[in-house]
Amino acid sequence: MLHRPHPTAFTGFTALTSDSMRQEGRAAPVTADREIQDEELMGVAQDPEQALRLRRSLRTIAGAMSLDPALREMAREVLSGHVDVKDAFQDPRYTEAVYQRMHEIRRAADGQTYAERQQSKAQFAEWDVRQRAELDRERAEREAPVYDSGREGRRTKR
Repeated sequence: MLHRPHPTAFTGFTALTSDSMRQEGRAAPVTADREIQDEELMGVAQDPEQALRLRRSLRTIAGAMSLDPALREMAREVLSGHVDVKDAFQDPRYTEAVYQRMHEIRRAADGQTYAERQQSKAQFAEWDVRQRAELDRERAEREAPVYDSGREGRRTKR
């Protein structure tokens, strides 16, 4: 039977990426000969929107120098198509790195004062607005009609 993660299973990736983005600004882009498409993540994603978010999170993780090298390696391997995302989620090297990072985030959050928590919430809200705008832009680009370069200028779907 095919195991599909719970719809909130990618919350950890969101936490990893948002925390890293706040620490570093923007992550470096992944450089690979080939990058998987959202459709290739549908084996674990519940819908195309979740696949898009997962791919974006993997890109961020791959370029976040503040993260464990094993996490960055996992993200690069999945993005390049060398490792299936389901296999990566079950690989002990990668899951241990994810759990370790989540523990670090939790420990840091527990040590925050009320003012620091409020500041973190505000920073996350700003980051989230930017992320949603970028997602909307990517979605619009993906769904926009493409015009045939032939003389008739026919519309085709991507």
